[in-house]
Amino acid sequence: MSQQVVTRFAPSPTGYLHIGGARTALFNWLFARGRGGKFLLRIEDTDRARSTPEATQAILDGLAWLGLDHDDEAISQFERADRHAEVARKLLAEGMAYKCFATQDEIETFREAARAEGRSTLYQSPWRDATPDQHPTDMPHVIRIKAPRDGVTVIRDEVQGDVTIRNDQLDDMVLLRGDGTPVYMLAVAVDDHDMGVTHVIRGDDHLNNAARQMMIYQAMGWPLPVYAHIPLIHGPDGKKLSKRHGALGVEEYQKMGYPAAGIRNYLARLGWSHGDAEFFDDAQAQAWFDLKGIGKSPARLDFKKLENLCGQHIAAADDAALLHELQGFLAATGQPALDDTKLTLFSRGMYCLKERAKTFPELLDKAAFILATRPIQPEEKVAEQLDTVSRGILKELTPQLQTATWTREDIEGLATQFAEDHGMKFGKLAGPLRAALAGRSATPSVFDMMLVLGRDETIARLTDAACGGD
Repeated sequence: MSQQVVTRFAPSPTGYLHIGGARTALFNWLFARGRGGKFLLRIEDTDRARSTPEATQAILDGLAWLGLDHDDEAISQFERADRHAEVARKLLAEGMAYKCFATQDEIETFREAARAEGRSTLYQSPWRDATPDQHPTDMPHVIRIKAPRDGVTVIRDEVQGDVTIRNDQLDDMVLLRGDGTPVYMLAVAVDDHDMGVTHVIRGDDHLNNAARQMMIYQAMGWPLPVYAHIPLIHGPDGKKLSKRHGALGVEEYQKMGYPAAGIRNYLARLGWSHGDAEFFDDAQAQAWFDLKGIGKSPARLDFKKLENLCGQHIAAADDAALLHELQGFLAATGQPALDDTKLTLFSRGMYCLKERAKTFPELLDKAAFILATRPIQPEEKVAEQLDTVSRGILKELTPQLQTATWTREDIEGLATQFAEDHGMKFGKLAGPLRAALAGRSATPSVFDMMLVLGRDETIARLTDAACGGD
């Protein structure tokens, strides 16, 4: 039986969940979920000065909002320091690592001499082949791995192809510092092995780290994972993504009102493709996602494309799920939640609110007629629609609507007939109706608004407007 796929996302909790990190998490999630595998989360919190519980929470919140659920408990790298040190000591005991007593001054002197002579500045410790009886007593030391000196290390990468590094470019990396704490490279390799990670899918800024982490795998006799180093995301100008390009943190995208499904779809397409497919759902993405579809060059962030996809996802979304996410958006942006009455109206009106809304603010803008309370205060330009003649027309129309069957066909038929009887086109009647029902000019159709608001509220608003100047 083939081995179960296990992927991992391993962020450092020193800030928010970056949009690039979110895409890395998504690729790992899609790859595991599409193969019935496991997607694990490891918090790389060994940098105690910069790691904060708030940043850890921001990462968890970002993943939860994106809908990227992980299996098992999240692992803290810091809490596994004893295990990392145990591996370093095992390598020491087996002659794969050694104690190095060189001081910082000695290392710097070596490097200065190497620079002056035009040699490699990679430190070559005189303690590499020293025997225990040659070791000084009670002197601080680090533990270094014995890097291979000859030949090459080949990183077989599913995205970058075979990457060859000459072994004389690899130094005898420190595994345990002088105070006995493990270094990052050791922690990552040990954790990936212990967690059973089969595929390491991460940013290509980690490509050189792979060669160093492979030294630990090989020294321990562990099977190597499959590597896939994905290109970073660039801004629209082709430069590395930074604050000048706008939103970097996932929570900012939530606050801008993009639906999570749209973000997932967009991020999946950012550097990966499946034929010509642009718009797809999670099930399709999980079924299609593979490492071969990842491009080698950096992907560019394109907000127009993102908005377009988000609009398609809002239009295709299940109404109840969309309402739930809308409530989440209101909470994230510090706006009051929709009460039960408004929720009912939103549910009723979702069919006409979803059309052409690319974000939740646009959806709320279309729903302004639902959110408005009587008496409606029309915008200045719209108020001009409610002149004496228009108010007279509304006064005459309102009683007829009171007796109408409240279906679109009947309301539309009645209003069209009313306009005809008064020798006008329906468009002439639509302006005052819009002003009375919403107080603004950009709205869904007046018939949609009437159906959503219901007979009583519609009649009340029309009556208010008709009597407005009395």
